[in-house]
Amino acid sequence: MATQSVSTEQKAPREQAVASTATRWIGFRFVVVYFGLYCVFTQIVTSLLPLPNVQWLPPDLSRVPPFRWLTLWTAAHVFRVATPPNYADTGSGDTLFDWVTLFCLLVLAVVGTAIWIALDRECRRHDAIAKWFRVSIRICLAGQMISYGLAKAIPLQMPFPNLYRLVEPYGNLTPMGVLWASIGAAPAYEVFAGCAEMLGGILLIFPRTTTFGALICLADMTQVFMLNMTYDVPVKLLSFHLILLSLVLLAPDFSRLVRFFFSNRVTEAPRCWDLFVTRRAIRIAFVVQILLGVWLFGANLYGSVKGWHEYGAGGAKPELYGIWDIEQFMVDGKPREPMLTDNDRWKRALFDFPGYMAFQQMDDSLIHYFASINTKEQTLTLTKRTDKNWKADFIFKRGPADHLELDGTMDGHQEHMVLKLKDRNKFMIVSRGFHWINEVPFNR
Repeated sequence: MATQSVSTEQKAPREQAVASTATRWIGFRFVVVYFGLYCVFTQIVTSLLPLPNVQWLPPDLSRVPPFRWLTLWTAAHVFRVATPPNYADTGSGDTLFDWVTLFCLLVLAVVGTAIWIALDRECRRHDAIAKWFRVSIRICLAGQMISYGLAKAIPLQMPFPNLYRLVEPYGNLTPMGVLWASIGAAPAYEVFAGCAEMLGGILLIFPRTTTFGALICLADMTQVFMLNMTYDVPVKLLSFHLILLSLVLLAPDFSRLVRFFFSNRVTEAPRCWDLFVTRRAIRIAFVVQILLGVWLFGANLYGSVKGWHEYGAGGAKPELYGIWDIEQFMVDGKPREPMLTDNDRWKRALFDFPGYMAFQQMDDSLIHYFASINTKEQTLTLTKRTDKNWKADFIFKRGPADHLELDGTMDGHQEHMVLKLKDRNKFMIVSRGFHWINEVPFNR
């Protein structure tokens, strides 16, 4: 009886170790399949091909057949969605289509993991798969970090508040609008945040600095995810997955990091992740990774600089650029007096971007138009996006530098406006700037 009891006690730890190993391998396979699918079917792979001077980029594979059909079928038959989800690119990464796509990827990952287990019960070639999977995740995460980092380091993602924002009441802004305006109003912070994201991405390119880079990416993306969650920015799914990708890269070093940060003990050397055996092949692989990193940085830098000059702060301004207060407004020869409920009477005209303008109504709402300005003939033609047949023609006359007159027809009425240019620097958010010394808080 004693002998049987001892053998049973010795057998239990052995069985637990086997079960633990099996669980670990199942988890490893699921991670490989799921994140492999996620990277391939979302913007992560397409963003690795930032082609200079190419306006069109291939759509995410999740939005083209046959995967699109699978997502639409799942939405209709599993989640009982009456109206097919919109799969067009709207700029949001949290659409209903994206959520259903995520569910499909999870199901496919479970099925793929089960098939992998059935075909390979002996856990063969896992070391080679782990090495190549790690390299792929490094490059995918680096591509996202460099792309988003450069969009902030060259302030494009959150530009300084434009003229429309300056005259729009704070209470009319959405939480996302508040975030964009507040970060845009502090370009130095935006540049700092972008450089931090770029640093994490660049460190991921080098195999020896991957752990450090993943830690920086984890910190960066945790902050971004919390901003997205608290300001309702529709990039929640992507930012959360970038956190998970950072954790995947850190997983092999988890015990080492715990010992280093929390136990104050010496840790062993990190695991070797060389892709090949021979020194020559290892060097070639290293050079290829560096070249890929240079490509990602250079192409994204080119795109960001180009964007800065095309639609960013470095872009051209329209001839009538500025915020123009309407001092006199006449319709069919009669003055249109301002009334609290009269939105036919505008109080401002705004020219901020080439090809566009807006009138601000008495309730502070904005009506946007396409605007064509002919400086030689001094004409202004307005059209609407919603009505191709609608058109308004004006002749403008500049008096002193800060005065403008508009005469023309709109909606069958003859209109005359006298406008005065509002000094943009009188807005406190523009002129306040930074001060090393503040005797009292200046918080308005």
